[in-house]
Amino acid sequence: MTAALPLAPARSALILVDLMDRIVALPLEPRKGTEVLTAAEELASAFRSAGALVVLVRVERPGVAEQPPGSALVQGLRRDGDVEIVKRTIGAFQGTGLDDLLRERGVTTLVLAGIATNLGVESTARAAGDLGYELVFVEDAMSALTGAEHEASVKLDFPRLGTVTRTADVRFTSG
Repeated sequence: MTAALPLAPARSALILVDLMDRIVALPLEPRKGTEVLTAAEELASAFRSAGALVVLVRVERPGVAEQPPGSALVQGLRRDGDVEIVKRTIGAFQGTGLDDLLRERGVTTLVLAGIATNLGVESTARAAGDLGYELVFVEDAMSALTGAEHEASVKLDFPRLGTVTRTADVRFTSG
């Protein structure tokens, strides 16, 4: 793992994937959903303080009349100024308008975290990479259904797509 390069707030966005009650409550590895949530909230606070965009992504099952209980974002996660994106696929870009929203705001770097590392986070990252975004992965702010799935993404895939770092190493430039 390497430390993230300092981020320019005006060109950076935090993308938090699927931090919903029913997903945070799953048996996850290598860390519990509540631990991921704590790290994600710390990141979101730092982004908001720097004036950078926070995007909260949640999934809805397509073609059902009612979503399962716990399908909303964890209460208190969303704050004024944050953007909520509803996806109906594994990744956050397909059919959501996320790319347009980011481009309108001049965002070029995405910092990714959430659940599950190898599913929602990685799928979102792969699409973002294809769209030309610079990617930063915050390893201690994500988890998966198994430790092996998390490790495969973090150690094999993410380093090929961007920079892998930890919450404590996310910093912003002053300009």
